Amino acid sequence: MLKIYGSMQCPDCVQCREDLDRAGTEYEFVDILENLRDLKAFLQLRDGSALFDGCRREGLIGIPCLVWEDGSLSLDWDGCLPHRPAE
Repeated sequence: MLKIYGSMQCPDCVQCREDLDRAGTEYEFVDILENLRDLKAFLQLRDGSALFDGCRREGLIGIPCLVWEDGSLSLDWDGCLPHRPAE
């Protein structure tokens, strides 16, 4: 199952959840501000991945972060949504 690291204090994370819910996508949301164990797990991912180089350079946190079942990471939730044809 898709896992998302984020925070309900982050507008992008809230939008990500709304979009995934609307698309009927199953996921586990891990709020990194709920406890230190979850924050530490996210920081280990973030600090060990080149995906976050730009985030670190710009002083961004790097959430929402999507973790796929195969362990691959993405910062682009829009890319996993089904897109409707233009009307």
